[in-house]
Amino acid sequence: MDPDVEYKVKLVTEEVHKQDFPISICRISPKGLLLIIGISLILILAVPYSGIFSNKTHKHDIISNDNDKVHDKTFDHVMGLAKFKHTERTKTSAPKCDETKEDDRLDCYPEGNGDKTKCIQRGCCWQEVHVPSKQKKNRNRFGKNIKGGSPPSCFYPSGYPAYQMIGKPEETDLGYKVVLRRSVASPYPLDIAELKMNVYMETDNRVHFKIFDPADDRYEVPIDTPKPTDKASDPAYRIEFTRSPFGIAVVRKHDELTLFNTSIGPLIFSDQFIQISSSMVSNFTYGLGEHRSSLLLPSDWRTYTIWTQEPDGVRENQNLYGAHPFYLNMEPKTGNAHGVFLLNSNAMDVVLQPSPAITYRTIGGILDFYVFLGPTPSDVIAQYTEVIGRPIMPPYWGLGFHLCRWGYMSANNTWDMVKRMRAAGIPQDVQWNDIEYATDNKIFTYNNSTFSNLPEFVEDLHSHGQHYIQIVDPGIHNETGYSPYDTGLEKEVFITDRDGEPLVGAVWPGTTVFPDFFDDTTIDWWKESAGAYHKDIPFDGMWIDMNEPSNVWANGSVDDGCPNEEPYDKLPYMPGVYGNSLIQTSFCLSANHHNHGKHFNLHSLYGLSMTKASNHALKAIRENQRPFVITRSSFPSNGAYGGKWLGDNYSTWPDMYFSIPGILAFSMFGIPMVGADICGFNSNTNEALCQRWTQLGAFYPFSRNHNSWSCPPKGIDSPCRPQDPTAFSKAMQKSSRKVLLTRYSLLPYLYTLFYRAHVNGTTVARPLFFEFANDETTYAIDRQFLWGPALLISPVLTKRATKVQAAFPKGVWYDFYNGTRFSFTSTTEVTLQAPLDHLNLHVRAGYILPMQKPNITTTTSRLNQFELLVALAPDGSACGELFWDDGDSIDSIDKGKYTYMTFEAISSNTIKSAVTKKGFSGPKMLLGSVTVFGVLSKPQDVKVNNEPAEYTYDASNKVLRINCSTKPIHLEIPFLVKWTLPEVSTKEQPQANDVSGKSKSAPLGQDINRHAKNKHGEKTNDKGKRNKVGKETGNTADINKIREEDGSRLPKKEQGVKHKLSDSPGKQEFKKKMIKKMKDKKLKSGLQKDKL
Repeated sequence: MDPDVEYKVKLVTEEVHKQDFPISICRISPKGLLLIIGISLILILAVPYSGIFSNKTHKHDIISNDNDKVHDKTFDHVMGLAKFKHTERTKTSAPKCDETKEDDRLDCYPEGNGDKTKCIQRGCCWQEVHVPSKQKKNRNRFGKNIKGGSPPSCFYPSGYPAYQMIGKPEETDLGYKVVLRRSVASPYPLDIAELKMNVYMETDNRVHFKIFDPADDRYEVPIDTPKPTDKASDPAYRIEFTRSPFGIAVVRKHDELTLFNTSIGPLIFSDQFIQISSSMVSNFTYGLGEHRSSLLLPSDWRTYTIWTQEPDGVRENQNLYGAHPFYLNMEPKTGNAHGVFLLNSNAMDVVLQPSPAITYRTIGGILDFYVFLGPTPSDVIAQYTEVIGRPIMPPYWGLGFHLCRWGYMSANNTWDMVKRMRAAGIPQDVQWNDIEYATDNKIFTYNNSTFSNLPEFVEDLHSHGQHYIQIVDPGIHNETGYSPYDTGLEKEVFITDRDGEPLVGAVWPGTTVFPDFFDDTTIDWWKESAGAYHKDIPFDGMWIDMNEPSNVWANGSVDDGCPNEEPYDKLPYMPGVYGNSLIQTSFCLSANHHNHGKHFNLHSLYGLSMTKASNHALKAIRENQRPFVITRSSFPSNGAYGGKWLGDNYSTWPDMYFSIPGILAFSMFGIPMVGADICGFNSNTNEALCQRWTQLGAFYPFSRNHNSWSCPPKGIDSPCRPQDPTAFSKAMQKSSRKVLLTRYSLLPYLYTLFYRAHVNGTTVARPLFFEFANDETTYAIDRQFLWGPALLISPVLTKRATKVQAAFPKGVWYDFYNGTRFSFTSTTEVTLQAPLDHLNLHVRAGYILPMQKPNITTTTSRLNQFELLVALAPDGSACGELFWDDGDSIDSIDKGKYTYMTFEAISSNTIKSAVTKKGFSGPKMLLGSVTVFGVLSKPQDVKVNNEPAEYTYDASNKVLRINCSTKPIHLEIPFLVKWTLPEVSTKEQPQANDVSGKSKSAPLGQDINRHAKNKHGEKTNDKGKRNKVGKETGNTADINKIREEDGSRLPKKEQGVKHKLSDSPGKQEFKKKMIKKMKDKKLKSGLQKDKL
């Protein structure tokens, strides 16, 4: 550092989590600085925590300005004892507790069994909070608020003794390194006396910091992450440090907003209890999975436990199959967003509280944080996936409809079902089999009795352009003569117990051992075992289940549980996991993963390791074709190797709703290939529920219908009813065919979204607030979602409903099916008609969707002509893109074997394309039709590449349909579509078809004002008048306003050709008349006042 470096000195006079501002800037000489530091250290060590530093803390505001090259350095240090013995805390004066507001309290006794005496012994504050009996039911036996609750009665006082920063931060090639030391023991055993923190300013919008024990190689998650060699040249943030108690803050420069600030509470770092808290910008928080919950996470003192586990039934907010300690936080004042990722695989609790603040409590590893500055939600996810890995590019056939059932019981039954789907003309690309295909449930075998003709069945699927997938569990039956077991035993690929023997559990085949997928030898063995089986049954993908890992019939092991589990048998803190035990339906924590560590650290990574091994196996088995892996358990970076289904749901209406927040959350987690079991897995469905769920599921990125073998009330003696589309009425079959063909027609658009996700890390299915981040009313919407930026899906999620309440953000929207135009000046809730066979879809103005005439498989659909759906913005513009390759080659993108083109509509009634990459050499890409929404009058003529074209015009909906099928356009060559509007008087301006009441042309969008609500949730009338509370609720007025803005609603005598509105003579004349009318009215009003 420069000897005369300039420091900003901040004086904090309020609670340390509040925003503060520099009050002085002084230039300090090195000697003066050392003197100040020395005096400060004496004061810090001499004065009890209840003294002056509880209210006044000096922060060193470190602003990076260098761009040095990084090189590895070893940080030499002098340490005393590495860990404290657990002794009584040093007595100090009583803490001052009155200053802490209830919402700001940080729990000092998170174990859940504290009382006033225990609390005060910890040096904490006790102010009992009355917990209503109803809220007490929201807590588990450890006192965790899994469904919301109350502030803690025992909480930390300001300035509670914790780590202090020793000296000043030392600048490094990539950022800073800091030494932290504590002189007073925490309430937890085996404190680590001295820590180090490395801060890496990796990119302009990403900062990374680690807090770790320099004297001990604690477990660190081994996923591949970027290793920058240069410090960020122009970071959008600065780093601030609080000396005592230590804290680090990340501040966005341009708006001076503190995004992450740990100085609000004490850092605790003991061997099996690590805690850190941070302030948050807002309570609009998303992520922290996997849980069954709303998309927007409640910040009502709720505890979100993260530990992969198969529960006995899916409960709301209970930890589930995946572990994703990542969150996205919205900043409602600006519409900006940021994200935070803790790279830690140990069991943890994360608490969100109203202040707003977040607290992490984990029982192992280190603190390894990434902060992503956005500023848009999409930017945050792109920055996150840049760290954990971009999503895999799926095969095109993987986007088709998948069908499965546990309970076909034979290859013939499975084959018959596929034939029924073909006969009904219902699209299907992939047929799956659950575990009953295997001999005695042993993977990589098939039953020679009930599935003897399985090879012929798979051959039939392939001959029809379809694909086949089976379930594969990790459990290997420990039976001599079973090849995967024999070869695995020989190669020592199985997880072992403390004595070095394969750990034995119990799953579907009976007693089982489990592969250690972290080891390279195991990965090769898995590939060889799968490859040998593939020669008999040429499967196309792998469905990997039970990989949390689930040891469903033996907690720990079948032998004698988990004896001698020290140091894991008496944890000082137990996260709120299902069953209140870390070995519930899983392995002993002391189990060995060869040279990769103990299961205590690796448990939540097991599903990821199996996904990577399966991805590797499929690449080798199917050679140059893309691997398709669907997993139940997941961890950050899973999306780089496969997709995910949401696990064992139920055939209920609430479960259908919860699937939407589920797929949106996993889109944020970097796993866009995600879906739920359509119609539900457990319990019997019914036709109405399954019909609505099929409509919704047709727009899951991963679309699969799957159900169970046995259903209540008799369980195994009561088989579940079939729920494939052909199992229901003809009307239901027709509805399923309709919505799935709609999906198939949109697959070119969906495939392009997956390409964008793979290349840029953006989302496929996304929440509305991703596109409308400045509109706070969209932040909690999770009953609708978008495909990309342009297609809005509004499913029916309520029993017996024939209407749906849909939120339309500001702008122009078109009904996907007929082009009916909706226009709003703010987000408005609208009642849409939703007959049983109809799913409401709307296209956002300003976008062009590439489509294709559908067929019942993607193989045949890909041979059909393309279509373009153009949704014009009010100014006549729109844009879109199309990515296209052979749909399955693993290297098509890397080797440039693809075609990429863009489409653009401009205000001069023109659509043009540009081909920026031409590398696809498959069947010709022919454009057969173009549909344009928002053409305000019938064209005089339409030309394609300067040649006259056939067209029709729907005057009621303002839709132009251009038929190119007789002379199809070659998409590999840039094209031009142009139409000429008639030269009409400015007194005959065309009128857009905004829905503002009953509309014969839009039967599925009727009565829009009768049922509309404004952004305050208040119902509006149909005349734009004030409601009873006196607020302006004129939805019609809003619609008319935007119509006047875009020139679509003018008096008939002022109608004419719509050009740029500012240049329209008709509009200028209309404005003059309106101004004159208003002046006359004002004059008349003044005369009346004079008379009074």
